[in-house]
Amino acid sequence: MAGPEKEGMSLKQRKRWSLVLLLVWMPIWIVIAVTLMNWLDARFGRMPIWAEVPMYVFLAFVWVVPFRRVFRGVGRGE
Repeated sequence: MAGPEKEGMSLKQRKRWSLVLLLVWMPIWIVIAVTLMNWLDARFGRMPIWAEVPMYVFLAFVWVVPFRRVFRGVGRGE
């Protein structure tokens, strides 16, 4: 017997958490990513653009990896 309580969060809960993640966690992650890149720049010097762009792309996607279950199906109707 698999009810909603066995499946994890409901769609309503996932929508709320996705909003919190987008409004709170994503700005925090942007500050972390820029701080990391600035630290790397100060420590080792400016990276070439061909290395810097993939690093920013990687950092742009890595923040969502732990939360992919929260975002799954949020855009669909109930």
